[in-house]
Amino acid sequence: MRVAILSSEAVPYAKTGGLGDVAGALPKALRETNGADAALILPLYETTDRNLLGSLIIDNLEVEWHAGGSTPTRVFYSTTTGAPAFLIDAPRYFARPGIYGYRDDYERFAFFCRAALALLKRLGNPPDVVHGNDWHSGFAIAELAARRHYDSFYSNTRTVFSIHNLAYQGAFDPAELPRLGFANEWQTFETDGTASGMKAGLAAADVISTVSRRYALEIQMPEHGYGLDWLLRLRRDRLVGITNGIDYDVWNPATDPHTAARYDANDLGGKGICKLDLLRQFNLPEESARPIVASISRLIPQKGYDLIREAAVSILESGAFFIALGSGARENEDFLQALRDYAPHRVGVYLGFNEQLAHKIEAGADIFLMPSLYEPCGLNQMYSTRYGTVPVVRATGGLDDTVQNFDRARGDGNGFKFERYSTGAMVESLYEAVYCYHDREAWRKIQWNGMREDNSWQRAARRYTELYHAAARM
Repeated sequence: MRVAILSSEAVPYAKTGGLGDVAGALPKALRETNGADAALILPLYETTDRNLLGSLIIDNLEVEWHAGGSTPTRVFYSTTTGAPAFLIDAPRYFARPGIYGYRDDYERFAFFCRAALALLKRLGNPPDVVHGNDWHSGFAIAELAARRHYDSFYSNTRTVFSIHNLAYQGAFDPAELPRLGFANEWQTFETDGTASGMKAGLAAADVISTVSRRYALEIQMPEHGYGLDWLLRLRRDRLVGITNGIDYDVWNPATDPHTAARYDANDLGGKGICKLDLLRQFNLPEESARPIVASISRLIPQKGYDLIREAAVSILESGAFFIALGSGARENEDFLQALRDYAPHRVGVYLGFNEQLAHKIEAGADIFLMPSLYEPCGLNQMYSTRYGTVPVVRATGGLDDTVQNFDRARGDGNGFKFERYSTGAMVESLYEAVYCYHDREAWRKIQWNGMREDNSWQRAARRYTELYHAAARM
């Protein structure tokens, strides 16, 4: 199975969110688990660490492109992740301080898709499957649907299109479609008077996937469909939910180089050392008997920070420390600063992102709070269970799929979750977790349940391989 994975970002080359983690891990897992000939294609950004690049393999890629005139394009090759990666170097579009947020983003990623398809023709045999991710690659999915009818190279290539967050659709003026080379695909792109890379991918793909089973159901409803629920219901026979995995080479308490001690499900002694180290990191009292409630999150409405703001006093009244790492909306950053000033001996805050500190928090915290309004998949709740840090989440999307309520009578379950999006429901679940924390036998059982689960990318890769074979048979 020859698979080309197109993504606007991928760890370690570029990352703003979960898409980067998925695209960076999946090609390697496909190769290791199923022997697939899987390769990644992504843009080369100004922010990409040049030390990660291997050789320059194409000095002048010929790309049929009229929207931006002449666009010199090179291709670099890297195997940093353990799988082949091809990085499209087009300074006109990608030599910018940030990855996203430009008025011509639709044009930038339309060019990336056209360049990726040109590159595939230079790399040998055609791919069996092109796997596009989010709206940025919807242009490639739409173009391949048309090309199969006149380009013999792609006549047997099938397409998979993955939704990582339906809220971001890449909308632009439909009048731009002819300039981008889609004069005949207006109906594929158009939705409610605009053109959308997301809509094109959903309409043109042979198979559609998203990043959890529950999210696959949620996006077929108006509340989470963002105007495309009708199309997803129409194509529901082509839609499947595959929960993301996590990279156990990176997120493993038994080998983690960022933490103060190592531990595993059979010996949790090191977790106590990590907890004391985390308290020292934030200059908090070394009161190891007091639980640490932690949050690692973008500080945006989607992540439920309005609930955390409303519940701040209740969190502290539970007797817990509260530690937060993240950045985002100014009002939420200001809230965290004020909360730390209000209770400097109980609250630790780091505004921004720090990868090493994220590992320290996962290892040292006792409870991980993730009350998202919606969450296509989520990764931190899976990192948490791996590290024996018990998640408290809202039952939405991938959080609902990966967290099971602890049942004291049966002894099963790996965390706590609540259905209703309300401060009261969240606090009730959090207090239940704190109550169980003080029952050491019950708490150890919850930790053991979570740490023993298989949330690896190898598991997810097997599902994707089944999906690719299904697409290839179409």
